[in-house]
Amino acid sequence: MSTARRLRLPGIAYGGDYNPEQWPEEVWAEDVRLMREAGVTMVSVNIFAWALLEPREGEYDFSRLDRILALLHENGIAADLATPTAAPPAWFFVEHPDALPVDKDGRTLSYGSRQTFCPSSPAYREAALRIARVLGERYADHPAVVMWHVHNEYGCHNGECYCDTSAAAFRDWLRAKYDDLAALNHAWGTTFWSQWYYDWDEIIPPRPTGAVPNPTHQLDWRRFCSDALLSLCKAEREVLLEADPTTPATTNFMVMYNFDKLDYWRWAPELDIVSNDHYLQSTDPESQIDIALSGDLVRSLAGGPWLLMEHSTGAVNWQPVNRAKTAGELRRNALSHVARGADGIAYFQWRAAKAGAEQWHSAMLPHAGTDSQIWRDVVRLGADLRSLAEVRGSAGVAEVAIVWDWSAWWAVELPSQPSGELRFQDLVRAWYEPLWRAGVAVDFVRPDADLSAYKLVLAPSLYLVDDEGAKNLTGFASGGGTLAVGFHSGAVDENCHVRLGGYPGAFREALGVRTDELFPLLAGETVGLSGLGEGATAEVWSERVALAGAEPIATYASGPLTGVPAVTRHAYGSGTAWYVATRPDPSTLASLLDRVRADAGVESVRTTPEGVEAVLRRGPDADYLFLINHGETAAEIEVAADASELLTGKEVATSGVSATVLVAAGDVAVVREPR
Repeated sequence: MSTARRLRLPGIAYGGDYNPEQWPEEVWAEDVRLMREAGVTMVSVNIFAWALLEPREGEYDFSRLDRILALLHENGIAADLATPTAAPPAWFFVEHPDALPVDKDGRTLSYGSRQTFCPSSPAYREAALRIARVLGERYADHPAVVMWHVHNEYGCHNGECYCDTSAAAFRDWLRAKYDDLAALNHAWGTTFWSQWYYDWDEIIPPRPTGAVPNPTHQLDWRRFCSDALLSLCKAEREVLLEADPTTPATTNFMVMYNFDKLDYWRWAPELDIVSNDHYLQSTDPESQIDIALSGDLVRSLAGGPWLLMEHSTGAVNWQPVNRAKTAGELRRNALSHVARGADGIAYFQWRAAKAGAEQWHSAMLPHAGTDSQIWRDVVRLGADLRSLAEVRGSAGVAEVAIVWDWSAWWAVELPSQPSGELRFQDLVRAWYEPLWRAGVAVDFVRPDADLSAYKLVLAPSLYLVDDEGAKNLTGFASGGGTLAVGFHSGAVDENCHVRLGGYPGAFREALGVRTDELFPLLAGETVGLSGLGEGATAEVWSERVALAGAEPIATYASGPLTGVPAVTRHAYGSGTAWYVATRPDPSTLASLLDRVRADAGVESVRTTPEGVEAVLRRGPDADYLFLINHGETAAEIEVAADASELLTGKEVATSGVSATVLVAAGDVAVVREPR
């Protein structure tokens, strides 16, 4: 996308989804007055207003949206104008019932919520592009509109549709990928279980069947489903570009725990600005780690700063128990996203709804009104973000990269693995968490990414990797870098074909090991480890590793593999390759990764007491050190003598040539250190 299309707003953008159509018009004046009080600079509008804009096919009423945009502009509030295509009106489905999605069990789902459409439906595509085109032509030059918001949370509820229309689209996608059936049959290994295809029309989605479906069939289906939604996004974006070639466009990703529908490496290059929605899991006792991981991944997708399009001021409404945020959590959450590269902070939504499916979802202006803790926190955060205006555009600084690949995620969680206990996100987080605790900056990369900026590359879970990606990673090690690989990585190629000759497949030579048999552990089963400190244990996985040039760092101390290497190190070319053939307990893994990064010469951003998160953004003239205290006691951190604290505007306490900043329990400091 064009680098000329940038968000025309100063400082850190602040706001949320604004749905004034849910309220009487006399409320709108109060909305904008309170937005100004809170420091709101941009709101997303029109996200779910399709039924009001187009009451009947081809008939439009823009009078309400005209008044909303005019009111925002008069009050100095910018608009992120959405195409409302995530929620087609009821009349559309009455006229086009074949556009309704079908679930895996063959049930046609009804309209009555949102995203109740088949992504491959021609009728839906036509209607979505029609409303997007009309909006683009009408508001291309509107002074309030600073960004286009394409759709909303693609794939949140309709990531897969199993209808006959989707089946036909899947076959078209397969023809484009494989060209002929012989290539498809080879890639899918269809000689197994007599699955050979003689005609394209024989191929259907991987619907429920009597036994385990073909793994490559399932994997290609996931790839197709992601591409089908991407095709819709690109089509709407092209329509808007024709009408408005200068205003940037985004769509809100969902890089958060347990959302795996879309391959965002393929999506990110299609956007002018990458934005993300992030919500906490109420069952996660340290959700700040998921905020950090998500932020680092989104920054990596964007290749720099990004926008947080949605998160919550308090409770959500869609978990079994929806907890409120504790004192200071709203502020810590938001500033954690800024620390990880967000140049905008927004919420769902501005005013809490009194009706509808999300009436119990928190908002910037809660049901209790302005006499509430949430409102006071929202106003305070607005002031904080104004104080951080100069941080906008600054970049992350990382010497460590973690390999993240959606195809590898989908593949490792397919049925009939050696262990059904493997969860890609959990495996990656297990390696990410010790780095987070140590204050080590991390980027995420594709297997085939340029790795020249990094000293250390980690591949905690890369079950599937193609030859290009494997060559890139092993070449990084042979060229002088340090590579660490987790168990069951490199096992299959891009078609889910096992790499023969022993495990870990694509990485055997670089790691200097060869495994002839896997010994996954039962749920709750552990084995002892020798060589990694007293009491070291491991779970989930073990394997019979034979050395082929590597040195053993740790061995199994119990179980059938006692004495067999569990962790190895191999001098490979000019660099080093480590293999972790099990899942060590958290403290053991942390100690091991400390050793690995010391081997690579990687240091922390800043040494901090336990519970204090340290994150660095680098600008042209200064470093911005975010210190987020998740603990229950105040912490004192050493900083540069000429530093200042941006949130308070005060100089730091100095003593001779050193200086410190005091961060209260549950508080945040942002320190500017001139360079």
